[in-house]
Amino acid sequence: MTDFATSSAPADVVRRQYLASAAGDLEALRATLAPDVEWTEMAGFPLAGTYRTPEGVTSNVMERLAADWDDWTAHDDSYIVDGENVVVLARYTATNKATGEPIHVRVAHHFVVRGGLIVRFEQFVDTAKVREAMASSAA
Repeated sequence: MTDFATSSAPADVVRRQYLASAAGDLEALRATLAPDVEWTEMAGFPLAGTYRTPEGVTSNVMERLAADWDDWTAHDDSYIVDGENVVVLARYTATNKATGEPIHVRVAHHFVVRGGLIVRFEQFVDTAKVREAMASSAA
């Protein structure tokens, strides 16, 4: 049996990325990303855009999420694997630091893994739910 912690199988690489993210271990997360990774946060999401390089991903996505949200976690619930493509059905949970509003929103992530590294990521999420939690309750 292969140990997912050292396996280069696409689903194992993606799982390591989720575990590193949940632990706040940005070095371990960067180790799952290809040097020329393309990481796309969905249009309408607060961090919308495409980020390149492992450092670009962690500084523009993970570090910014940690600055704006308490306990931001992507819970990876189900994996669908087809060769180098890994689709993960997941959910985000967190509490917005500015408003105190929690989120619990479903999400789908599409990863492409080649040579044991994530080369592409695309997020699909109900951005309205995330933005609602960011809106002031006084508004």
